[in-house]
Amino acid sequence: MDFAPVLDGFGVVLEPANLLYCLIGVVIGMLVGVLPGLGPAATIAILLPVTFGIEPVTAIIMLAGIFYGAQYGGTITSVLLRLPGEASSVVTVFDGHALARQGRAGTALGVAAVGSFIGGTVSIIALTLVAPVVAGFALDFGPPEYTALALLGILLVATVSSGGRLKAVIAACVGLLLATVGRDSFTGAERFTFENLSLADGLDFVPIAMGLFGLGEILYNLEERHRAVHAPTKVANVWPSRADLRESSGAIGRGSVLGFVLGILPGGGATLASLAAYAIEKRRSRNPERFGRGAVEGVAAPETANNAAATSSFIPLLTLGIPANATMAVIFGALLIQGVSPGPQLVSQEPELFWGVVNSMYIGNILLLIMSIPLVGLFVKILRVRATILAPITVLITLVGVYTVNNDVFDIGLVIVFGALGYLMKKLGFDPGPLVLAFVLGSLLEDSLRRSLLIFDGDATGFLTRPISGTLLALFLLVALLPPVRAALARRRSTARPDSAPHDTTKELV
Repeated sequence: MDFAPVLDGFGVVLEPANLLYCLIGVVIGMLVGVLPGLGPAATIAILLPVTFGIEPVTAIIMLAGIFYGAQYGGTITSVLLRLPGEASSVVTVFDGHALARQGRAGTALGVAAVGSFIGGTVSIIALTLVAPVVAGFALDFGPPEYTALALLGILLVATVSSGGRLKAVIAACVGLLLATVGRDSFTGAERFTFENLSLADGLDFVPIAMGLFGLGEILYNLEERHRAVHAPTKVANVWPSRADLRESSGAIGRGSVLGFVLGILPGGGATLASLAAYAIEKRRSRNPERFGRGAVEGVAAPETANNAAATSSFIPLLTLGIPANATMAVIFGALLIQGVSPGPQLVSQEPELFWGVVNSMYIGNILLLIMSIPLVGLFVKILRVRATILAPITVLITLVGVYTVNNDVFDIGLVIVFGALGYLMKKLGFDPGPLVLAFVLGSLLEDSLRRSLLIFDGDATGFLTRPISGTLLALFLLVALLPPVRAALARRRSTARPDSAPHDTTKELV
């Protein structure tokens, strides 16, 4: 591996403007994590218009800082207020708030800060080593391989979605349908435009993202945030003791590896990584009853894993052009707006941008570690600002921002429509993430599929004759068939099992 471009990347990061925007991104990310419900995807979507006047590398450095900064920001309210500010911090509530009630809020926040820093740093080092290899491998990708990869990505997102598997599949299908709006790139025929010229070029990603994640989340959270926020627990003795660090060291190590692996997978990401890391630590503990009552490992594992996953999810985005989760889909849109096409050629054709973004994460993680504790008091005060004040300001910024993209009132109408759709989806238990990801991947899927069929003269079995596409389609079938097969086996075992004594039933449940 040639390390010269990596070192040049540090020169890009250390430019004053890039350092400043890295700091801005991290601070905004922490703030977003503290404010319950907003989330990094919504914030990045709202800030997309701001990036137009910024250099591409500077803009992506800031947006990346928002993403991984939000992972730690959610920890603060999870520990102090039992109120997860970010989905990936839900698990931290269990033991983090229990430690706070014991007067050890500082310990919980300190362990979380150390774990977040180590998990993020380990993941960045692995990203530096793995990403060029993945990009080199991806150079062998053609239309058949991209077709199979897009199908697998959409299915994986639907499989692990928080809104339920069936609802996630429905949302993904809606996203694929929306991706077909506009002129057919092969024939020029108009589809689903209803003779509206504004739809002739298809739906723009920005109003969809800003509507679903921005306006939709605001409307939903205004309705949900009805419970009063109690006074936060006082923070003292912030730095964890040697015993705490020794006790959590194994959880931090395992969380770093697990988070990195799950972050690469489409549909994985920080939330799944934090849940899996917590479950593993509880399962392997000699005293699992400690979890939920103030176990330090119960804070260290999920916080390490979610930061590692947030970083590694940039690998499929930058090297394959495949966003692994909803936030990556929004950043993918930001790259396209900046005229940058993520994919295998990015490492060789845009080395300054690629390594500048990757190396900025080293600086960002150091900034997070330095600022995380001193800014706790400030972020807790922000929580006391009423949602009825913050929401109108955010909505106004959203509408003005989307108008500035194309100076088109039609985009404002789209934001309102998709905001209402996002609100209804949240109310009905649908996760908007699969819809956005399917919309982003829809054009790639359709174009690659039709080009592949042209290559194979209409013979769909041609996908199976190529090693990479055949392997990816085999994985697709495995992922698609595994849940129904497991459900059928579970039903068969339950019907075949004879009636057992009460104590046997209890033992089975345990």
